[in-house]
Amino acid sequence: MASSSDDEGEEYLFKIVIIGDSAVGKSNLLSRYARNEFNMHSKATIGVEFQTQTLEIDGKEVKAQIWDTAGQERFRAVTSAYYRGSFGALVVYDITRRSTFDSISRWLHELKSTSLFLIPSFCALNRNLTRSSAYFKIPNVRSDALHPAHSDTAVAKMLVGNKLDLDSIRDVSVEEGKSLAESEGLFFMETSALDSTNVKKAFDLVIREIYNNVSRKVLHSDSYKAELSANNRVSLVRDSSDEPKPKGGSYTCC
Repeated sequence: MASSSDDEGEEYLFKIVIIGDSAVGKSNLLSRYARNEFNMHSKATIGVEFQTQTLEIDGKEVKAQIWDTAGQERFRAVTSAYYRGSFGALVVYDITRRSTFDSISRWLHELKSTSLFLIPSFCALNRNLTRSSAYFKIPNVRSDALHPAHSDTAVAKMLVGNKLDLDSIRDVSVEEGKSLAESEGLFFMETSALDSTNVKKAFDLVIREIYNNVSRKVLHSDSYKAELSANNRVSLVRDSSDEPKPKGGSYTCC
């Protein structure tokens, strides 16, 4: 872990959502990953909840703000609003309930159709900032330079078949999960929140993929540069002096 005394250090904050039908184990997956806990009598999530987990990647402190969303239909309008701004998603089904697997295409469609236009980038935070003051202000960026946050290239998505501990009564085969993931361009993994099988692997893989995407598309790009301004806000600026600028307006995220 990077030292907190390193004033030049940066933290990277990524938002990830966990989606899927009710009772597939989303809350227990998150609690197992974030706190190494499992609640046998976990209640259905009402609305949304989140946990923050920190990894060190390439010597940088990477924080994942992971949002657990309710799977019930009556919360759909509320929870879908929280997909906006996400850079990763775990789409979860229960391997013992085929109906939850059949719902995956609907969840993916909902994720893709929730479009808030954002630069596909990162939130790089000065270590001394509070979370509430850390967000992007993107001045003078043409609208055609922005990309949907949920385009296939912007979001790292993983299909997760949960409850692997109940393999003996599975209703969805591994091959079916792999086939769907391949056709949709998703990572795939089967997990057990109960005994922790593959839980850390699944979350870590998504977080690292987001970081790699950001590194390739923004940090190593000649078109953009990230700057920490005097007022402690990170600005992502279009680095081209010969492009026309809009008369006004700005975009914010995070």
